Amino acid sequence: MKQKFFKKFFLTTILIVLLSITFITVILSFFVSTYLTNEKLKILEDNCTAIFELCNEVDSNKLKDVMRSEVFFAVSRATEADVFICDTKGNVAICSCEDWKIDGLCTHNSKRVSSNILQRLKTQDYKENGNLEGLYDKTLFTYAKLLKNSDGLAVGAVFSTLSPTNIQLFYRKILQMFFFSALVPIAIMFCAEYIISYRFTRPLNLMAEASRSMAKGDFSKRIPVSGNDEISELAVAFNQMTSSLVQIEGTRRSFIANISHELKTPMTTIGGFIDGIIDGTIPKERHNYYLGVVSNEIKRLSRLVQSMLSLAKLESGELKVNKSNFDLTDLLFNILISQEQRINENSLEISGLEEMGQVFLNADYDLIYQVAYNLIDNAIKFTNKGGKITFKVNRLENKITFKIRNTGEGIDEKDLPFIFDRFYKTDRSRSRVKDSTGLGLYIANTIVSIHGGEMAVQSVKNSFTEFSFTLPNNQ
Repeated sequence: MKQKFFKKFFLTTILIVLLSITFITVILSFFVSTYLTNEKLKILEDNCTAIFELCNEVDSNKLKDVMRSEVFFAVSRATEADVFICDTKGNVAICSCEDWKIDGLCTHNSKRVSSNILQRLKTQDYKENGNLEGLYDKTLFTYAKLLKNSDGLAVGAVFSTLSPTNIQLFYRKILQMFFFSALVPIAIMFCAEYIISYRFTRPLNLMAEASRSMAKGDFSKRIPVSGNDEISELAVAFNQMTSSLVQIEGTRRSFIANISHELKTPMTTIGGFIDGIIDGTIPKERHNYYLGVVSNEIKRLSRLVQSMLSLAKLESGELKVNKSNFDLTDLLFNILISQEQRINENSLEISGLEEMGQVFLNADYDLIYQVAYNLIDNAIKFTNKGGKITFKVNRLENKITFKIRNTGEGIDEKDLPFIFDRFYKTDRSRSRVKDSTGLGLYIANTIVSIHGGEMAVQSVKNSFTEFSFTLPNNQ
């Protein structure tokens, strides 16, 4: 079973905290131990120095009298350390320990001080954390100093020793104080870390749950947003993505519904007429008429498929823009010539082309041709008989705007915001047009956007409709 991110995050953080505390404890132990050891050795050094000054510049005959002085034992009692003096051969002459006071025998005079130690004392003071080369059965802190007479000759050595037990007890107390004082902050830190880990991972868990719901088609879940940090920004971005997916899903369903309807209508018409011809319902003298209707419906299907292919290329980014310099006015003339029959049949008046002059664009000729064709085709379809279509171009320093206005029924104001949507058809102004796919304006708007331009529409009901597109002027 996979570990949850919350568990991993929490345990990892706790492990880091514990390792940090362990590291601090080790460092603290080292410094405390070093400090206490140095302090004890300093005390032992002070003991030896005190005895050294007491015995300084005395001859060997009076040394025993000095050693029996109360000062010698007072130094030992004050520091809780054993102090003893040995002669030049290593024999212990006097000791401050309790056993010595009873019968003059103790651990120190049962053995001689090592000659190696006495030899080293001739050059420098001696200190160690050990057993004085076998004099003791356990490890002690020791500091030693050489004693000299008034002639500068060595007459013995003073040793001060201290058991590390007191240091260890003090060291343990310090560690106990450290752990007990750190216990409450550590507990608070663990609780805070748990809450923080939960707060960090909860939105992620909710996102995972929401993602699983979205995979099943449920886009209703949203991530609660609190605060103003990166996690909150992620939650906001996720909610925005979900809302976008809802729109995309709605568009997809609408697209499928629309294309299904667009395909179903002509196919039903074709199937009905063909069946009528086959089973004899339609008389022979009417066959050619209905075959003509079938032909028109097939052409309508062909236009729809072609529009769908163009749409797919545009939205997938596969469509390449091959820019070149061409005259927009010449392009418009070519389209109008191809539509001359329709224009004459409806007695339409064309104006504005003469005033335009040459209008050079740097764009993809074929794509702009499709945009202009769609706009002119729509103008011809929706202009009233005997109506007027007007062309106009506005030239600015960095852009060119082309406008086409037609008289007629116009577009309802409530339909204008949706006029460039896929498959959108106004209820009244376009219902009479059977061969419209509802994709022409959407494709035109997309092509203009690809060129870095924009499209717009204005309309006054029962007066006019005007479409325009603006392109950058790169001439």
